[in-house]
Amino acid sequence: MKCLNAKPKRDLADYCHVFRGVSFRELKLFKEAKKEFLLVTINFPIYNFIYSSLGSVCLELNEFDKAIFYYQKADSYPNKNSNNSDKNIVYENLGVCYLHLKQFEKAENYFFKFKEIKEKEKDTINLFKVYTNIANLYYEQYKDLQAIPYFEKAYTLSQKVKDFNIKRKAALNMAAVEENRDNFKQALVYRKEFEKWKDSINDQNKIWAVADFEKKFAVAQKQKQIQVLEVESQLKESQRNWLFFSAISMFLLLTSGVYFYAQKVKNAKIILLQKNKLDELNAAKDQLFSIVSHDLRSSVNALKTSNAKLSETLETKNYDELNQLIIQNSGIANGAYSLLDNLLHWALLQTKQLYFHQESVHLFSIIQQIEYNYKPLLIDKSITFDTSVAKNIFIFVDLDSLKIVLRNLLDNAIKFSNENGKISFYIQEDNPKSCQLVLEDNGLGMDEETINEILKDDELLVKKGKSEAIGTGLGMQLCKQMIKKNGGTIRIESELHKGTKMILTLPKTEQNG
Repeated sequence: MKCLNAKPKRDLADYCHVFRGVSFRELKLFKEAKKEFLLVTINFPIYNFIYSSLGSVCLELNEFDKAIFYYQKADSYPNKNSNNSDKNIVYENLGVCYLHLKQFEKAENYFFKFKEIKEKEKDTINLFKVYTNIANLYYEQYKDLQAIPYFEKAYTLSQKVKDFNIKRKAALNMAAVEENRDNFKQALVYRKEFEKWKDSINDQNKIWAVADFEKKFAVAQKQKQIQVLEVESQLKESQRNWLFFSAISMFLLLTSGVYFYAQKVKNAKIILLQKNKLDELNAAKDQLFSIVSHDLRSSVNALKTSNAKLSETLETKNYDELNQLIIQNSGIANGAYSLLDNLLHWALLQTKQLYFHQESVHLFSIIQQIEYNYKPLLIDKSITFDTSVAKNIFIFVDLDSLKIVLRNLLDNAIKFSNENGKISFYIQEDNPKSCQLVLEDNGLGMDEETINEILKDDELLVKKGKSEAIGTGLGMQLCKQMIKKNGGTIRIESELHKGTKMILTLPKTEQNG
C-alpha cells in the first residue's frame, strides 16, 4: 500500500496491484481481489494471467457469466509466456462454469479437452477431478450409464493417491451410485470406507492441532530458556571481563617468553644448518679428492704403460702401432687435462670466483672448435661425427662456460660409444627466443634410474657404474650449473644399449629491428 501511495511508475504500480490481488485471493477476500486485478493496465506483460485470475475470482463469487468471459479472454490472449498449465486451469474452470449454468454440451466439451491433456500427462489428481466433474455432468442430465464409469474411474485413481480427502470423496460418490442402483450392501461398504477416511482426516487434523500446540509450547519453553540464558550471560560477562584482562596479562608474559625462546631455537637451528652444510661440503670435498686422485693415478698409470709400449715400438720400428699409441697417449692426456680443468672450474663456481659474461655466440663455429679438439679420440674409436646445426644461429651465452658444457658432453658421448659408433649435433626445435641443441650418440645408453640420479640436484659426487670408464661425475655437475647460469635447461632421453640424447635449451640472441 505504501508503494501505491507514493505514486510509482505505471509498470511498478501494475505489479503492486497483482501482488495485492493474489494476496486477497489467497485470504478468500474475492471482492477485494477482483478490484485489484481490474486496476492492472492492459499493457501488463502477462495480462492473460490477469484474465485467468479474474475468472477464478468470479467463479468463487458465483458470477459464472463473467468468469466465462474472462476465461475465454485468457484462452485467446496471444502471449509467448503462457504454458499448458494456464490452458489446463482455463479448460477445467470453463467446464465448471458451464456446468453451473446447465449448459451441459459446452461443459462436456471443455471437460473432455482438459481430460485429454491430463491423460497424456498421466496426472492422477487432476484426472480424478475431471472424471468426477464429467460424472457429475452426466448425473445432472440423468445419464447414469455414462456417469457411473467415470465415478468408477475416479474411485480407482483415488486408490493410488495418499490424499484422504480425495479418497473420502471417491468413496462417498460410489456409495451414492450404489444406493441409486439399489445395491445397498455395496453402498454400505463404500459408506463405511467414506467414514473411515473421514475419521482419518479428523485424526489428521487432531494430530496437526496437537503438533501446533506442541510447537507453541516448545517456542514458549525456548523463550523462557532464552530469558534464563540472558540473565546467566549478564552474570558471566563480568567474570569474563576479569578473566579477559587477566588473560591479556598472562598472554603478554607468555608471548615475551615464547619470543625469546623462539629466538634461541632459531639461532640453534641456524648453527645446526651451517654445521650440516659444512659437513656436506667436507664430505663432498673428501669424496671429490678421493675420486680425482684415483682417476689421476689411473691416467698416469695408463700413460706410463703406454709410454713403455711406445719405447718398445720405437726399438722394433713398428710404425703402424706407433701411430696408434701416440693417439692413445693423446686421449689419456686429454682425459687428465679435462679432469683437472673441470676441477678448477668447479672450485671457481663453488667460491663464486668464475668470470661470467653473456654475449652473442655463433653456435656452429663453437661446435666445430669442440670437434677439432676431440678429433684424435673420434678417430681412435672410428666414430662418425656429424653436425647439421644451421650456420645462422646465434645464442646469448657465456662462451667459456658453453665450451666447458659441450666438451664434457662430447667427452662422455665418446667414452660411452662403441667402436664405429655415431655422434651427431643438430637442432631439434628452433623459435625466436630459444633453440634446442641435441647431442645424440648410439652408445651404451642408460636406464631411467641413472637419468634421475644424474639430473638430481646433489652436491655430493657419484662414480659412474661402468667400471672400465670410471669418472667423478664432476663434469655433469658443471654442465648443469653452467647451463642454469646461462638461463637454459638440460634434459636427457636415453635407452639402454640404444643410445642417449642430451638436449640443451639455450637462449637466442635478440634480433634488433
